[in-house]
Amino acid sequence: MSKIYGLYNDDDLLVSGAKELVSKGVFVEDVFSPFPVHGIEKIIGMKWTNLAIAAFIYGCLGLSVALAGLWFFMIKDWPMDIGGKPNWTLYHNLPAFIPVCFEFTVFCTAHGMALTYFLRNWLFPGVTARNPHPKTTDDHFAIEIDPKHNDKFNLDEITSMLKSSGAIEVFQK
Repeated sequence: MSKIYGLYNDDDLLVSGAKELVSKGVFVEDVFSPFPVHGIEKIIGMKWTNLAIAAFIYGCLGLSVALAGLWFFMIKDWPMDIGGKPNWTLYHNLPAFIPVCFEFTVFCTAHGMALTYFLRNWLFPGVTARNPHPKTTDDHFAIEIDPKHNDKFNLDEITSMLKSSGAIEVFQK
């Protein structure tokens, strides 16, 4: 069964329409918009992501790689006396290594999160966009409703609720 979309031309209409639909018991699957609409995730009951956990893991990985690399390069492989720093243990050199560790932690976190974002949102060259309507990338907003999750309403009821909530166009895809 196809999904039903309501197209809105104003973000305030989208928010009020989403509130109206949710108050009537309609489960809103997703919202498409050209810019973030603050508060819409709470209105439609969207779950928080676990991206913070991924960022922490990428940061720990970056810190570990930085410390292992500094230990290998500066202590084991080619120990040099630079600026009077002791070169026989990582512990003695750690204060001098903090800036490098911090920068590499931030580097790995940023690049890992960028790759995670692309993978999670399936943004690759050659992949077709999941936009329901081309105008949702320009100046319109869309509410996606899956009839499978709204068993107590038929298609005509969902369509009339979308139109009464301010949608300028209702279509199936």
